[in-house]
Amino acid sequence: YAPDGWDTLVKFLKKHNIPPSLAEKLGLVVKKQGGDGYYDRFRNRVIFPIRNVEGKVIGFGGRRIKESDEPKYINSPESEIYHKRKNFYGLDSSKDHIRKNKRAIIVEGYTDFLSLFSAGIKNVVATLGTSLTRDHVVTLRRYTDRIVVVFDGDESGVKAAVRSLD
Repeated sequence: YAPDGWDTLVKFLKKHNIPPSLAEKLGLVVKKQGGDGYYDRFRNRVIFPIRNVEGKVIGFGGRRIKESDEPKYINSPESEIYHKRKNFYGLDSSKDHIRKNKRAIIVEGYTDFLSLFSAGIKNVVATLGTSLTRDHVVTLRRYTDRIVVVFDGDESGVKAAVRSLD
């Protein structure tokens, strides 16, 4: 959980002598425009650590708690270590299950992944957004050649599923 404050993380970093420029590179804080200082990127959100296939944290996703907060999701920006078109949410936990089941189920989001995984469907991963890319498919091919796409039934999910067919 990221508290509802503009500088909660910034103060924490300062207290522990961690340079805010490092947190900026990781996408945790944002440099103020037209002034000195930084502010927290994630505020009043449930935080989902995004890990690479080895289990190392490479980024974060944050989902709003209050309906009035926009946007619904905030994600870490692309960086040297985080590329949303190449990574999946949950692959570090599900890769062995994908191999064992000889099938990968791809869903849209963090909560979709967590719902299925906690219900015992463990050969699942989530894209980091609604786009399934060629890089995603190349990554999954290391574990299986059978892929099932289960995106949301809303307009953007249907469009993403159709685009993924290519």
